[in-house]
Amino acid sequence: MRIGIDYRPVTAAPYSGIARQVLALEQAILAGENAQLYRFTAAPLEHAHRLLAHCPATASPVHGLHRPRERVNFELRFLPAAIAAAELDIYIATANTGLPVWRAPANTRYVLLLHDVFQLTMANHHSNRIKALVYRQIDRVGISSSVALADAIWTPSVFTADQARRLFPAAADKISVLPNAVPALAAPEPLCAFPALPAVFWLVVGTREPRKNIPWFVQCWQQARQQDASVPALVMVGSASDLPPELRDADGMFFVSGLSDAELLSLYAQTSCLWQPSLAEGFGLPVLEALAQGAAVAVAHGSALDEICPAESPRFSPQDSAGLQQLMLELAARPQPMRWAARQAWADQFAMPAYTKRVQALLQGVLSMPR
Repeated sequence: MRIGIDYRPVTAAPYSGIARQVLALEQAILAGENAQLYRFTAAPLEHAHRLLAHCPATASPVHGLHRPRERVNFELRFLPAAIAAAELDIYIATANTGLPVWRAPANTRYVLLLHDVFQLTMANHHSNRIKALVYRQIDRVGISSSVALADAIWTPSVFTADQARRLFPAAADKISVLPNAVPALAAPEPLCAFPALPAVFWLVVGTREPRKNIPWFVQCWQQARQQDASVPALVMVGSASDLPPELRDADGMFFVSGLSDAELLSLYAQTSCLWQPSLAEGFGLPVLEALAQGAAVAVAHGSALDEICPAESPRFSPQDSAGLQQLMLELAARPQPMRWAARQAWADQFAMPAYTKRVQALLQGVLSMPR
């Protein structure tokens, strides 16, 4: 079985959530019998991935692969001929869009990993309004085209599958749920670069996108902390510049960035609670990564977070300030019990062995589709 995957997420942002899923997919495919994997990406001329993957002859900036010109060069000019030359059985677009505009060769089936559809339904982070409008239209055209061309669409949650069916009813029968993988990462390492972090803290991972709802959450945390000094400090994995200026210097708030996987695991293992206040999540990988380290979690309800969290994990409305503050005060007074084994067992449902079985079954289903 000759399978190609879009490797650009790994080239552009190797520590991102999407890149981790591409690496998990790569591992799951290679676990199959007689699987031949072909990687496709764009990269600078000196980039190591040019030795690993099929690339256009021209160079591309590693941090600009999402730009319109780079996408046109890759998806329209390079990819159709490259897929045909490799004589693939299956080609998998791994980042919501990216299938060639042209129809696949007769013996090649297209798969689309549709992680979420928030580019179409919610505001995303952009430097100005004009850029936001341009990218929204590009995403709309790209996702719609890829959904139409795909022979199969894999989403990480029932929540995302339902949203996709609502937006693209004609593609409803092509959609299957493939929960994201929580791969085993390196062992936790001490946070030597951040010696000033408090002994007791709550944790938030991801500050950039508006749907993460972080300014609202920080305001609630500040108000709860003003009511009760026992409310723990807050460590945020992300950039202070993603918050409004008036929220960046709150007493008891710490920002960390540039973490290795091992350092991030150390934060998960040490935190009293990981909070995920998102208005919407297509999956919620940090929550499961934290659970895999035995950490307690508290999540906003109303999206895929409802599916991936144990029933006993605290939940709150992502718009109810008073309710969230009350929950914070309660958890500060009575932290969640230490149930490492139960949390880790829950996360094992999403570990690589289970994920690999699901991928192999879905691949066989795609191969059996009539052309």
